[in-house]
Amino acid sequence: MGILYIVGTPIGNLKDITLRALEVLKTCDIVLAEDTRVTKKLLNHYEIKKTIWRYDEYAGEKMYKDIGNFLKEGKNIALVTDAGTPGIADPGWKMVKYIRDNQSDVSIVPIPGASSVVTILSASGINGDAFTFVGYPPHKKGRNKFFDEFKNIRITPIVFFESPYRVQKSFDDILRVFGADIRIIVGKELTKVFEEVWSGTAEEAKKYFVGSKLKGEFVVAIDI
Repeated sequence: MGILYIVGTPIGNLKDITLRALEVLKTCDIVLAEDTRVTKKLLNHYEIKKTIWRYDEYAGEKMYKDIGNFLKEGKNIALVTDAGTPGIADPGWKMVKYIRDNQSDVSIVPIPGASSVVTILSASGINGDAFTFVGYPPHKKGRNKFFDEFKNIRITPIVFFESPYRVQKSFDDILRVFGADIRIIVGKELTKVFEEVWSGTAEEAKKYFVGSKLKGEFVVAIDI
């Protein structure tokens, strides 16, 4: 029986990968990747040649059955995401659930790696003994309700991901819910060349993140 490895990969800087993750990627039979182009870049950087299958939120039943059959044949499979740890704001959890529900004799082995959630908290100056991570806000429908629920969250700070196309909307929503003086920590392009960790009020964030400052992926921590 094969092993399903859940492999954490860098969130930006390709050097942020563990020796154990590299060992698994070198020795596994198949790599399941959210975006094969992103994963090929990582594998090529470390001169690893592997069969890569695209696995994303649109994967059909055949994909799950094929992976189950490969595991039955004794093949080892590495599941990765574009950046960070699979299953965190990522469809990787569906594959893990399928294997757990249908092939309980398969070993599922996590290979820890980077996470922008803990990365931003480590540089925030906010007590991170406990926090609430809420993933990505809805694009449109349910967005107001999503942020309104923040008022009921008792385990803080609150951390969420956001795209450059909607981060200004998120600042607006934070202002609407908590007022102009609420302090936030914003991580942009963490571990990459244009990395920035910014601290200030939501009102100040609206004025600061404009133009070229809006490029990149964001993670936001609300200091409540």
